[in-house]
Amino acid sequence: MSGYRQVLAVPGMAPLLGVSLIARTAITADVMALTLFVVLGLKLNYAAAGGVAAALTAGVALGGPLLGRMIDSRGLRLVLLVTVTVQVVFWLGVPILPYGLLLVASFVAGLLMVPAQALSRQAIAAMTTPTQRRAAFALESVQGELSYIVGPAVVILGAATVSPEVVAWGVGAAILAGGVGIAVLNPPLHAEGEADAAAAERPPRRRWLSGTMVAALIMAFGTTTLLSGVDLAIVATLREAGQVSWAAVVVVVFGVSSVIGGLIYGALTRPLPTWLLLGLLGLVTIPAGLAHDWPWLCVAVVGSGLLTAPTLARVADAVSGLAPPAVRGEVIGLQSSAQSAGFALGSPLVGVAIDLSAPAGGFATAGLAGLTAAVIGYLLARRSPARTAVSHHAGPTDLGYRVFGTSGRSPTGELETE
Repeated sequence: MSGYRQVLAVPGMAPLLGVSLIARTAITADVMALTLFVVLGLKLNYAAAGGVAAALTAGVALGGPLLGRMIDSRGLRLVLLVTVTVQVVFWLGVPILPYGLLLVASFVAGLLMVPAQALSRQAIAAMTTPTQRRAAFALESVQGELSYIVGPAVVILGAATVSPEVVAWGVGAAILAGGVGIAVLNPPLHAEGEADAAAAERPPRRRWLSGTMVAALIMAFGTTTLLSGVDLAIVATLREAGQVSWAAVVVVVFGVSSVIGGLIYGALTRPLPTWLLLGLLGLVTIPAGLAHDWPWLCVAVVGSGLLTAPTLARVADAVSGLAPPAVRGEVIGLQSSAQSAGFALGSPLVGVAIDLSAPAGGFATAGLAGLTAAVIGYLLARRSPARTAVSHHAGPTDLGYRVFGTSGRSPTGELETE
């Protein structure tokens, strides 16, 4: 645990993780808040609610790299000023918007969502040394799991006991608090030795969008495709068993397992390759379909949970390490877009599999999606020439695929595999 103490001792790190957790918890719950408002507030069906959720998700996926590029060129505070203002206007207006306008506004709100996660990752890369980075990204991944456990549950409870309109305002207030908090902290987005590189002319996209980077983005996409599919498969399994009310318990077990897995991973002395973590996650997800009631399903999802936060942390570490300082915001924005696209695809993909087979087919499809992304990522990384960002932290062995976690070329030119 000394690694975590070192990370939290970095000036500004603990406050950054705290305020970004507030924003990320609200952002994690935004789809649920809109769904409940459409169903309970506007009295429309779930298909209509799905349309609003899809519009918001599509906006987030498209907006990630655009906001990242703005951060690179205009800085953190201007982007936060614009996005926080848009979010406040949107969430205040949700209760009074008719469905058609809500659909359009949701897309705009997604496009200009406060980039709390991307900013946290960029700041972590700037504020930590290579030896601290694994533990730091593990904490960031655990933070994401905590937001996943807390955010939707609070929204559901609030909608049931107060009203979906008040919940919408609460989500907006939490996003406001988190965004303003990050702006006040104004964490560095580039390490001291990267300042000149960050101020230099933007490198052409063909220089940094290498096969290794594409491989990392594919695995980011595959990870969230799997996770989104697992959520649906859990609900489908328990619905078939007549135990759907226990779904929240299973999801909490999954999330707590992920938190534990993330903390264990961050304490390791040596990282595991990204493709190996994702491949193992896919493999252990497939047999979860053998469980047919909630107690056994709780047991079955522990394996997937233990590997979830480590996989997400490793992907974030790989992407930030491969990104040149001048375009790091855009690159991390691309990662956010890839993960948003995975979340958007996972549920319908697994839903089709469940309709054509059984809930067990949903777990199998989710697991195979992750396994496929791991294989593709591994093959792309093996074929791509070694490219990565060079910072003041990087030594000779940090070059090439060492950042990615598969293989690379040593200074002598010999291929080495981790």
